[in-house]
Amino acid sequence: MNRITLMVLRNLHRVPGLYGKLCHYAKHTDKYPEEEKWAHIHKIMGYALRSSNVNLKVTGQENLKHNEGFLLYGNHQGLFDGVAIAATCEVPLGIVYKQELKDVPLLKQILTCTKSFAMDRSDARQSLTVMQKVIQEVKNGRNYVIFPEGTRSKLGNQMLEFHGGSFRCATKSKCTVIPVALVDSFKVLDEKGTKPVSMQLH
Repeated sequence: MNRITLMVLRNLHRVPGLYGKLCHYAKHTDKYPEEEKWAHIHKIMGYALRSSNVNLKVTGQENLKHNEGFLLYGNHQGLFDGVAIAATCEVPLGIVYKQELKDVPLLKQILTCTKSFAMDRSDARQSLTVMQKVIQEVKNGRNYVIFPEGTRSKLGNQMLEFHGGSFRCATKSKCTVIPVALVDSFKVLDEKGTKPVSMQLH
């Protein structure tokens, strides 16, 4: 059994209600306040985290509660990065993500509800357009997550080189920048089995 299967099985009785409500939010996203949609996503990610046999040490949450219109820049180790961030952040967040994820069930609905933006890394013009949209949204008070490495590192806790263009959003919007360090997040889904693992989010 892998860890994703474990999370699904432990929450099987919750899945119909949680996923059904999420799909409703996504289909009628403009009818509901951002805070209401995020509260539901935050709940789903909380269940995923608590059922995954992951011991998460988190610090700095107070820096997210008292800012509006910020950019969260983090190192990227895998899909569980998003789970950990969303489960521990009470304020709404959008994300800039690779377009290959846009049709993945569950992720698709979450990305729609959070007004996240898909980026085609092979198309410089499209990437620039996405950055311009994020800049405007941040100026309007929304919050976004950007992984400046552009893709997940497959080197454990060793980071890849940052793409300088990813910081254009921060310099142009002149917003608050909150750096995030993820430690051992890769172990959650990369290591086989479901034995307890520890990770950190600062």
